[in-house]
Amino acid sequence: MSDATLHETSPDPDDFVVQIADQVESFLVAVTEVAKGDEPDSAVPFLLLEVSQLLLAGGRLGAHEDIVPDERYEPDLGPEADVDELRERLAVMLEPIDIYSEVFDPYEPRKAPVPARISDDLADVITDLRHGMAHYRAGRTTEAMWWWQFSYFSNWGSTASATLRALQSVVAHVRLNQPLEELDGLDTDQDLGEEALAEEAGKVMVEEIAGPLGLRTVK
Repeated sequence: MSDATLHETSPDPDDFVVQIADQVESFLVAVTEVAKGDEPDSAVPFLLLEVSQLLLAGGRLGAHEDIVPDERYEPDLGPEADVDELRERLAVMLEPIDIYSEVFDPYEPRKAPVPARISDDLADVITDLRHGMAHYRAGRTTEAMWWWQFSYFSNWGSTASATLRALQSVVAHVRLNQPLEELDGLDTDQDLGEEALAEEAGKVMVEEIAGPLGLRTVK
């Protein structure tokens, strides 16, 4: 996996590094555009598609042999870009369905679900991906690939997977005309069990969120 890949005049579109970098770049651009709020009616379906495609790249990284960086210590990239504005824009746009419940580790027995936010998750994923992209754009492709693979296992893979499940659930509730339980007013720092979540959850009918989120219901 040569660092010369980035500097080729016409990168091979079949090259594994180029394909992963292209998918990462596509996700970064797409979510940034969604966060601008210009087309809120299509936000949820579009995010569902983009997160799904990103996880395909993540799956390929996960199945790939361990990538070893060229240098023992990671080169300094300087301060990370701020994602607070993007996070806040997404939170406002997704407010009716931003909070969801998630089990952090499905293999940890009797682990209670905890509240999470789609907006927080997407911002965290973008932070990881941007970090690797900074290496890639600097010509350190092996470093970039190592970081994307490592952070896929340690953070953004599970975070994006949870986000995908939440987005898919919203779409399914709307398309199947099923009531959606809203985690109304829950503090995402709380560690709540299933009974507490059920007590706190308020009923929000599908038709109340379908229009603003650009989702069609099944007649």
